[in-house]
Amino acid sequence: MQNSTLYLQRLRSLLQMEHDAEKEEFRMQSEKMNIKRKIHRGICWYPVDAGHSYYNSLNQLVVEITKKDHDETDEDIEHLFEYGKPIQFFCPPTSDEMEAHYYPFSSTVSYVDGDRMVVTIPSSQALIDLQNANNLGVQLYFDETSYKTMFHALDEAINAKNNRMAYLRDIFSGQVKPQKRTFTPMQFPWLNKTQEQAVNEVLWAKDVEVVHGPPGTGKTTTLVEAIYETLHRETQVLVCAQSNMAVDWISEKLVDHGVPVLRIGNPSRINNKMLSFTYERRFESHPDYPELWCIRKAIRQIRENRKRGDNVHQKIARLRDRAAEIEMAINAQLFDEARVVACTLVGSANKILVRHHFSTLFIDEAAQALEPACWIAIRRASRVVLAGDHQQLPPTIKCFDAMRQGLGKTLMERIVENQPEAVTLLKVQYRMNDAIMRFSSDWFYHGQVESDQSVKHRSVLDFEHPILWIDGNEMLQQVNQELESQGTPEDKLDIDFTEQFIGENHGRINKAEAELVLSTLKNYIDKIGAARFLSERFDVGIISPYKVQTQYLRQQIRKREEFRPFRQAISVNTVDGFQGQERDIILISLVRSNDSGQIGFLSDLRRMNVAMTRARMKLIIFGDKATLQHHAFYRKLIHYVEEVAEDR
Repeated sequence: MQNSTLYLQRLRSLLQMEHDAEKEEFRMQSEKMNIKRKIHRGICWYPVDAGHSYYNSLNQLVVEITKKDHDETDEDIEHLFEYGKPIQFFCPPTSDEMEAHYYPFSSTVSYVDGDRMVVTIPSSQALIDLQNANNLGVQLYFDETSYKTMFHALDEAINAKNNRMAYLRDIFSGQVKPQKRTFTPMQFPWLNKTQEQAVNEVLWAKDVEVVHGPPGTGKTTTLVEAIYETLHRETQVLVCAQSNMAVDWISEKLVDHGVPVLRIGNPSRINNKMLSFTYERRFESHPDYPELWCIRKAIRQIRENRKRGDNVHQKIARLRDRAAEIEMAINAQLFDEARVVACTLVGSANKILVRHHFSTLFIDEAAQALEPACWIAIRRASRVVLAGDHQQLPPTIKCFDAMRQGLGKTLMERIVENQPEAVTLLKVQYRMNDAIMRFSSDWFYHGQVESDQSVKHRSVLDFEHPILWIDGNEMLQQVNQELESQGTPEDKLDIDFTEQFIGENHGRINKAEAELVLSTLKNYIDKIGAARFLSERFDVGIISPYKVQTQYLRQQIRKREEFRPFRQAISVNTVDGFQGQERDIILISLVRSNDSGQIGFLSDLRRMNVAMTRARMKLIIFGDKATLQHHAFYRKLIHYVEEVAEDR
């Protein structure tokens, strides 16, 4: 049990450490890092054009930014621009200047698609400056707004007294027991027993409930059903997640369920289905919007055309009052029609939500959200339902000291620890062959997760091992021993499977292991048969914890003709990039191979849990056993894979 106020005060100081560390990193990127490195980090586009500009439905001036001189190698770069991110424009240094010129204003990303983004800018003068620039670039800027919002939310939670927020704060810390309603449990024949139990627990909870969903257990299905049933009892709920992508995913599922959703903020995966549910698109399509647009245009024209001495203040004031009246009426109707309001946690601070309060807040992917971000949304709700899996990817934290001291401990983890009776574990998974799932279940979930019969024995080929471990050094040694026994020692292979270190940002690559991954994949496709592989639409995921390794693998797949027919079926990404996804066949390149047994952030076992549990039918892990078996987890995993092979 913790003192709730002291805990949050400590959390605030850790958040300040993270703020300072991230701000310093951005300063270093701006001052010390050259443009090429920024581009390869995914934080910069250069060169770009500032093109068409217009006022959007929220009366913000926006401009379209397009990449110039597109390079094929850019396809390997995963840029970090997304809706809501702050950006800064710059012109690179000329021969006479030592430093880049940064424009004295920041902007915000409104939309990104391929080589084009739309950004909001503060003024028409800023637009003129950008459109007149001969050599323009854009890079991510330090996100001060998100931190200010989190600090403000924490301060409210710390200072709360004798109100609902103070009560929830004490429940989360274990000082007060959560309350439950009592009524006959509902039955949902289309759900399994633990999913049905989870929905009922959500309905019974007066204060807080956690739906703990291990990989493949139908967490989203369960959460959507819980929201749907809650809406039989409440007029409207707030649904949040850490990322735009997660909000879009749950929103799409709710729309498919026939639930009217109002999406605050543009979806990061823009599609017509979800775009039509965004606040901005709904606002634009309202029948009163044309009148509002004409009034706003008239105000701008009056300002632009007024002459010295003209007294236009009263006229503008009358037009503003009418515009505000129309805007309030449109807002009221949009919110009245919506049963679910969906946004990111930080997005819940949006000014259009200021006077809105919700009986229930649902937080999806809660195990990936910093606790301070959760408090932004909690301010707007009376009870909280969290869904996620704290044994998968944690929040991203840049300050090691802040992480070590506890900033990475999420609100979901705290509730699981302090209020275990408020947690329901989903126990039946529908994704993986049982042999692939079993190790994860035993290590991370105390063996409680079981495979549904429909997937228990699923496989690509009959009588094959569903999970393999391939050690390049071990394989090389076997081949060379065989060559020596055949009397041809001169044919022995000399391949170095030692990891290589690239750059000062701890980029690691193992090209020999990458080659082994690709040759293994090609042999496996040949074994399946190209015709069958394509006709049955098998899909493949290649995962590595190291970004440099994924970039190298992507390049090789694009270069090699033998992969041409299968390229659309092969995805290569980091562990983070595969969160929430699944593939028929997964190959994992662990990269690390050294004499000292150092494994770096492979010791974050939650990432390995994510990587392994993406596979439906076949999992192949590539790694140097001698390096990895120093760690108890990998030692046990290697032994488990060997046992599976012996049993078949």
